[in-house]
Amino acid sequence: MIRAARHILAVCVSLLVGIAPATAAITALPAPDTKETPTPPPQQAGAIETERAADADARIAERIRGIFAAIDDLRAVEVEVEQGVVRLTGSVASASDAKQAATIAARVSGVVTVDNAIERDLAVDSNLAPTVNSIAGKARDLWRMLPLVAVAVLIAALVMLLFRWISNLSAMWRRLTPNPFIAELLQSAIRFVGVLAGLYLALKILGATALLGALLGISGVIGIAIGFAVRDTIDNYISSIMLSLRQPFRANDHVVIEGNEGRVIRLTSRATVLMTLDGNHLRIPNATVFKAVILNYTRNPQRRFDFDLGIDADDDPVEGMAVGVAALGRLDFVLKDPKPSARIEQVGDSNIVLKFLGWIDQSETDFYKARSLGIQAAKAALEAEGFALPEPIYRLRVDPRSAPLPEAPRTGEVAGPVAAPEPAPARDIAKDVAQVDNTVPETHVAELVERERAASGEKDLLDSSRPIE
Repeated sequence: MIRAARHILAVCVSLLVGIAPATAAITALPAPDTKETPTPPPQQAGAIETERAADADARIAERIRGIFAAIDDLRAVEVEVEQGVVRLTGSVASASDAKQAATIAARVSGVVTVDNAIERDLAVDSNLAPTVNSIAGKARDLWRMLPLVAVAVLIAALVMLLFRWISNLSAMWRRLTPNPFIAELLQSAIRFVGVLAGLYLALKILGATALLGALLGISGVIGIAIGFAVRDTIDNYISSIMLSLRQPFRANDHVVIEGNEGRVIRLTSRATVLMTLDGNHLRIPNATVFKAVILNYTRNPQRRFDFDLGIDADDDPVEGMAVGVAALGRLDFVLKDPKPSARIEQVGDSNIVLKFLGWIDQSETDFYKARSLGIQAAKAALEAEGFALPEPIYRLRVDPRSAPLPEAPRTGEVAGPVAAPEPAPARDIAKDVAQVDNTVPETHVAELVERERAASGEKDLLDSSRPIE
């Protein structure tokens, strides 16, 4: 009965194993009358075998010798194999050959380890001959490559000439770009691209495109180093581009840049050239001009002048302002709109300082002449109305302990009467005043600028057709 139950249980277990998925790992129940045998672990990769064929060492040695026989530099290497341990002896021309032999032997199946006892042959002929053969082989390869090199150089030259011809179409680039400076920059960029394209095609034909990548990498590193070294020059160059695109002034404009006053002669690719009011040339780097605060007197023809006059502290300042403003209003060159005005600037110890302001049209009136005549008119009007224009008052204290100054010794009487000075020649005062009263704008510096622009062949980036920004 017990045996029959056991038989039925074994059959059920077998059915369950057949129904389970093929991927599931199921362990069968051991028979009650048998002992359980442990399963040995799987052999690890690269593990040394416990059992080997009798001719395994001979087959390994034969295989290695056959490989070495196919390599000229390793034919002299001797191979011995015992229990999977390969021993290499003999001599080779270089250490790299010995390393290559050990690497090849270690890759043969069944090799446990490699004992590399190869020595380097230091004989002159064995070391010199491979080098001479290598150089001779490279020379032969280069000789065979000469036609290919000639074709590559020819194609590179044709590509560079094509790009140069395109860049030399100056008229087209000037129509496509806002100013000549940008046109020249674009032409230089096209020529540079042509050089790169020619080199790439030549190296592509020769099968050496990797060399172009290395050259570009080296050029990039060198470019970064040069960029840090000449960053001021690059800053000035970029500022020139921005000024040529956004022009802050026109030729012959009266400007003040970083405290430098003058009229603009031209804008070049490196500097802005001014003609100072003294008639001298002044070059300001474009990097400075681009960052500077620029004062342009020419853009708005109306300009205000001002000056200070002091009246006595006992006088009425409001009445003094009215008298001075009325005097300015009677001048023909002072604009009626906006009207001249005045204000109290400060109250001093002995006077009251009044500031007078008036507007002129710079296209018809010289600024400095107008200001001078305005001062004269306001001063004369105030004095005519009884206003005192006091000078600074100083209080002196004499120390009684100071010794009196000695009197100068008397000289003898004059021998004869003193001759009267000759009268000064009569002058035409009215003519002189009329010449001073002439407020026509000074044009000498502006004419110098126009002559300079006409005579000089230097390129100018200022374009009167573009708006001022």
